[in-house]
This record gives sequence, C-alpha cells and structure tokens, in this order.
Amino acid sequence: MSTIWAYLNPLVFGVLPYVAFFVFFLVTIQRYRTRSFTYSSLSSQFLENRLHFWAVVPFHYGILTVLAGHFIAFLIPRQVLLWNSNPLRLFILEVTGLIFGLMTLVGLVASIIRRITVPKVNRVTSTSDWLLYAMLLYQVVSGVAIALWYPWGTSWFATIAAPYFWSLMKLHPQVELVASMPWLVKLHIINAYTVIGFFPFTRLVHVLVVPNPYLWRKTQVTRWHGKAQRSVS
Repeated sequence: MSTIWAYLNPLVFGVLPYVAFFVFFLVTIQRYRTRSFTYSSLSSQFLENRLHFWAVVPFHYGILTVLAGHFIAFLIPRQVLLWNSNPLRLFILEVTGLIFGLMTLVGLVASIIRRITVPKVNRVTSTSDWLLYAMLLYQVVSGVAIALWYPWGTSWFATIAAPYFWSLMKLHPQVELVASMPWLVKLHIINAYTVIGFFPFTRLVHVLVVPNPYLWRKTQVTRWHGKAQRSVS
C-alpha cells in the first residue's frame, strides 16, 4: 500500500486539485452564460414536503457549519491552535464539530431514503443526482469516521492540512505534508476534489447565485415530464 501511495501522492495531491478547480471554474462559467436558468436546486418540495423538511434542514445547518469550520481553520490556523491550547476549549470544539457532522449525515441519509421511497421524487432523480449523493455520503461518513478514529482533527488540520492548501494557492504544492497522513484522510481529501470537479454538472450550482440574481430574476416554472400513470380502480 505504501508503494502505491508513493506513486499516487504527487498525482492526487499535486495535480488533481488544479484539474478539479479548472473544471469547476470553466464549466461553472460556461453553464451560467449559456444555461443560466439551470442554476436551480430543482426542488422537489412540492412533490413531498414532510420528509423533505427533516432531510434538508439538518443537512444544510450541518454542512454549512462544518464547511465554515474548515474554512476558518484554513484562514487562521494559528488562532485555531491558540484556541486549542486549552484542553476544555479543544474538547468543546471537537464535540461541536462531531455533532454538526452527525447532523449532516442524518439529513443526507434522510434525503437519500426520501429519494428511494417516495415514487414521485424517485422518478425525477437523475443519474447525476445519485452520483452526487454517493460522493457526498462518502465524504460525510469518512469525515465522521476521521473525527472518531483520529481525534483532535482541528489541531492537525491547522498544522498539516492548512499549510498544504496554502501551498496549492501559491502554486507550489507541498505534497509531503499530506503524504504521511492515514489513508482514510487521504481518501477524504481526494473525494473532496472529485466533488469540486463534479460540482458544476449538478444542481449544487444554485448555491453560487444565492443571494445574487437568483433572488430577483424572473420566476422560473419547473415542470417534470414523464409518462402518464393510468389509475387503477
């Protein structure tokens, strides 16, 4: 396994990030210029609302908080380490992150179950939706597993991951920083790059235009087309 990673590390941590972001920006801009009205979540709330509420609310609150935590640790790693110098504050931060990670997982699983069990919603779920759900599910599950098996992640993220991501920003990737990380952490990072590259092909693009023209553009009417169902009495 170590031999395989020796060959993969430069590729997946030194090249893949730039490929993923290049695809992200190129396709996102092209899609907005040519198909701006596809910048929608294609909400299925009007098809079924009860399960939709219990899936969407915990997922959004959870994922936004988790992403905000990652972003803060990326921007101000020294301040995060200073906060973590107190054991109680470190414990509070770790537990908080785990709670919101589990909240994200609950919401995502509920959303997948809804897509499977509600016939109307299932019929309007595309192949790209299922691929996206699979990648997001792995990302969230692996993130929770890392929090449980490799604790104090906020500290090693600020110490190892943040400098690595900054090195990418400087166009001088320091692959060696993440080369020694556990395989679960590596796969978590690789899958994150995959999600970024796949992002502009999915309904997730709607987050890029909130609260911009998405709020005041002309009303969009979404109609789901399918074969008529013959009622059986």
